[in-house]
Amino acid sequence: MTSAPAVRRRTPADKFEDRRRELADAALLALADLGYARTSLRTIAEHTKFSHGLLHYYFADKVELITYCVRRYKAACVQRYEGGVGDAATPGELAVACADGLAAALAEAPLMHRMWYDLRTQSLFEPAFRDDVAEIDESLRDMIWRNVSAYAGLAGTEPTCSPADAYALFDGLFQQALLRHLSGEETALDDLRRGVRELFPRLVRLGG
Repeated sequence: MTSAPAVRRRTPADKFEDRRRELADAALLALADLGYARTSLRTIAEHTKFSHGLLHYYFADKVELITYCVRRYKAACVQRYEGGVGDAATPGELAVACADGLAAALAEAPLMHRMWYDLRTQSLFEPAFRDDVAEIDESLRDMIWRNVSAYAGLAGTEPTCSPADAYALFDGLFQQALLRHLSGEETALDDLRRGVRELFPRLVRLGG
């Protein structure tokens, strides 16, 4: 008779990290609404049920908290987005799935994406942000490149651009759509879908 596998006992470090995640998730909406320049740990606390002292215990300053929040959110976005394109069987299906996934991500949480671009801009001035922003950017670039490579594979050809070039093009489409969507332009999401679908074939070698 085999014994049941031992249950791993949660350590103080596990509980500390759980609490950080709980605080960060509660702070996300406040950060997305206020933006970087208008936030401090105190103002974030005022928009959540947690005290300033508690936030300060788990996060040294707003830079650490904001970076932690955005890293969690972007990781979730990458996972959710990639899950929507895994079943594509043709290049066209993959392009449509990617286009729909990016548009859905933008529509679902535009203020969160605005916060990401705010943080990325702040990294030009705040050295403390740069390593984390670079790591997040790299994960997004790799996500885009996996899809471009998959599209090329389904088309029986190969990409004609670098991962950095592909990311810059997709990111540009997404950021412009975000700006238009936040301004109330009704066609912003449809234009994003069309732009993404049309971009894929331009990034691969014609004729296999």
